[in-house]
Amino acid sequence: MSVLGFFGAPVVLLARTVRASARDGVPWRESLAQVHELGGRSVWLVMSGMAFFGAVLVTIANSQARRFVGNVAVLGPAYFELLIRELGPAVSALLTASRAGAAHAAELSTMSVNEQVEALEMSAGDPYADLVAPRVIAGAVGVPLLCTLGTVAATLSAAAVAQFAFGVDGRAFMDPRYVDGWDVLGAFLKAAACGIYIPLAAAVAGLKARGGAEAVGEATTDGVVAASLGCLLIDLAVSLAFQLLRL
Repeated sequence: MSVLGFFGAPVVLLARTVRASARDGVPWRESLAQVHELGGRSVWLVMSGMAFFGAVLVTIANSQARRFVGNVAVLGPAYFELLIRELGPAVSALLTASRAGAAHAAELSTMSVNEQVEALEMSAGDPYADLVAPRVIAGAVGVPLLCTLGTVAATLSAAAVAQFAFGVDGRAFMDPRYVDGWDVLGAFLKAAACGIYIPLAAAVAGLKARGGAEAVGEATTDGVVAASLGCLLIDLAVSLAFQLLRL
């Protein structure tokens, strides 16, 4: 699949979803249910995964410190900025894509295979407004919150590992001296864009599924792969844009 097609299909789906939602309205109750489905059921995966990631980050920092500077605490502020701006939103979004992307793609592909989507259209419903819009809203709200919680979990685990495993002041890995407003803005843009893209990529894969159980499995795999690769590409695009603008 070309890059144009990779991003083009979700963009077209987003345009159709916005148009259908403006015409038919947004089912807010279903949107709240999807916030729970995406955020509530992913929070422990994201926080535990990011906690392990923070521990690994400090272990790598300790290895580098032994070779170059001799004191792992010196690397703390630089690693904290890297975690806030780059690694926190990117890794949290990937973890969310692995669970929520799979869940969305499996649910929508099952509905497509069982002709429930066609039944919805025959009963004057619109799959874009009724099925896709609540998931996109949940992603736009839930993924930034998950990225925030994941970054906090990684920071706390990094500080704890530095303090108790390597015997240095763990507060160095919570030192914000290099973090500014542009770092926070970049992290938010990455999280919000990934939050919108994950359900769109899953919906593209799920709504085109036809056949039986095999089609559901293929759509689920395609949804997770597309959502994960999309998050990495969004992370790269936002980082390059900020570099070009010297922000």
